[in-house]
Amino acid sequence: MAVTETQSTTDLEFVRQLGQQIRVDSIRCSTAAGSGHPTSSMSAADLIAVLIARYLQYDWARPKDPNNDHLIFSKGHASPLCYAMFKAVGAITDTELMTFRKFGSRLQGHPTPAIPWVDVATGSLGQGLPIAVGVALAGKYLDKLPYHVWTLCGDSELAEGSVWEALDKASFYELSNLTAILDVNRLGQRGETEYGWNTDLYRRRAEAFGCTPIVIDGHDMTAVDRALGSALSNTGRPTVIIAKTIKGKGFSEIENKDGWHGKALPPDMAERAIKELGGIRNLKVKTARAERGTPAMLRRDGSGAGPAVTLPTYKKEDKVATRKAYGDALLAMAAIPEVVAMDGEVSNSTHADEFAKAHKDRFFEMYIAEQQLVATAVGMSVRGYKPFVSTFAAFFSRAYDFIRMAGISQANIRLVGSHAGVEIGQDGPSQMALEDLASMRAVHGSTVLYPSDPNQAAKLTRLMADTSGIVYMRTTRGAYPTLYGPNETFKIGGSKVLRQSPKDRVALIGAGVTLHACLAAADALAKKKIAARVIDLYSLKPVDVKTLREAAKVTKGRLVVVEDHYPEGGIGAAVLEALAADGAPKIAHLAVKGLPTSGKPDELMNAAGISSKHIVAAATKLAASR
Repeated sequence: MAVTETQSTTDLEFVRQLGQQIRVDSIRCSTAAGSGHPTSSMSAADLIAVLIARYLQYDWARPKDPNNDHLIFSKGHASPLCYAMFKAVGAITDTELMTFRKFGSRLQGHPTPAIPWVDVATGSLGQGLPIAVGVALAGKYLDKLPYHVWTLCGDSELAEGSVWEALDKASFYELSNLTAILDVNRLGQRGETEYGWNTDLYRRRAEAFGCTPIVIDGHDMTAVDRALGSALSNTGRPTVIIAKTIKGKGFSEIENKDGWHGKALPPDMAERAIKELGGIRNLKVKTARAERGTPAMLRRDGSGAGPAVTLPTYKKEDKVATRKAYGDALLAMAAIPEVVAMDGEVSNSTHADEFAKAHKDRFFEMYIAEQQLVATAVGMSVRGYKPFVSTFAAFFSRAYDFIRMAGISQANIRLVGSHAGVEIGQDGPSQMALEDLASMRAVHGSTVLYPSDPNQAAKLTRLMADTSGIVYMRTTRGAYPTLYGPNETFKIGGSKVLRQSPKDRVALIGAGVTLHACLAAADALAKKKIAARVIDLYSLKPVDVKTLREAAKVTKGRLVVVEDHYPEGGIGAAVLEALAADGAPKIAHLAVKGLPTSGKPDELMNAAGISSKHIVAAATKLAASR
């Protein structure tokens, strides 16, 4: 018979029973699904039971309450534990719990924000703790509210460098409002973890990174209780609770035994396990609710049109790099209180330093730690901020999994990558982003922008602030002529036609630096009596299909696409995808097809075959075709 009880006291015996219920429910839902991670859930059940019964401050009826604590499951595969917790606090019913991993259920294999009590998607290990750092940074420095950020980590993911990046930055920023709970259950997917139960090693590492370590038996309720209480009273440093636990705890047939990672118990074993754990219970927990407070920096009601932003403007005779225009525009965007910025120790090149100097309280230096850089932005977005993240475009590749997962989290972050393509010159190929457009276009829900002049870059920066999802803008190192007046308007999904006539025989399509080469080529083609349309495809995702179709129609499908990027996945791919339903156009695709070297920008663009003379040659040949 199931036991039903509601508890709001601090009785540790009740909490022990709650831990058993969580184990039972983790087994039940994963067995019903035929898959899942019950043993990884069972090891941490006591830790979560004490946390929700005695320390977590959370209003489950108001998950967006800014005063709520945050609990992030960095070990996202322990989703049965997470969902069993939701049942224990009354957020979901037992009936819904049993829909785990079934098609159409919001209780997916790993938690996602499809569930209102989940801040971010986890499951790619090593991400939850770095994101929690971003949430905690917002709490301490922006919201200035006393909510606490709790993160449950598995010991396998402690091999990820991103975990130690997170602890390093948490210590640097003195995030005493952050507690990492390490579930050290010794066993990973294919055997023992890197350091097994060597909790003293983890203690020394946590301490070396400037955190306060607490080593406990993760199944001793009194020890867990004391550790969580100590974490709340800790000042000046983040806390790392290192809990030695047993995988599969509570069922003797599988306790501490290899080969059970990621495996649901078959029904007969599940029945024996539930019996050994004391049977099915329906215990309910009333978590404490935080005191009401108002975030220091945010407008929370969403009313009104928002503050006016006076963007910088540039004259036609000005030559200003788009990276500089981004920095100028970001500074102007400080008028929006939700806007915050962060950089990876290159702000004097990305020009985010302009914002940093003027608004130190809203700028966060993440140094050379790009995974933590992006994770911080995701954490800030959880709290409703509008983070702008800048670094060299090539270095975002180091954080690509965080960007990919941010798409699954449906996070709203803005990424700005400078120093892209062979155009950067003498620094050589290690610094040249030649894959970024492809990688960013592939992210779910992303927007990809590539301005060619300063007025356009400033206007697109403003649009980024109000665009949902992962928004990426590629900026250019060099300074080129200003093409657009300060009153020109742009839109997401738009393009600009800078040269056109009814007699156009070919269309030249570029963005960023190659647009300037296209304009020079069009002038040269005009002298050869070849009318060329020039399209600025500044929005690569979404792309302006209508304008491309019109160009293909007028030119009988003769298109020259030019990009400072590898051939795969960039501007050429965007054009071909847009026109795929209309039949194959006659495209000449000029892109960087070899491995670049060092050299001057014009030398490198010429060597890559993307300079104006190569455009002229390709267009001339294409115009002569039938």
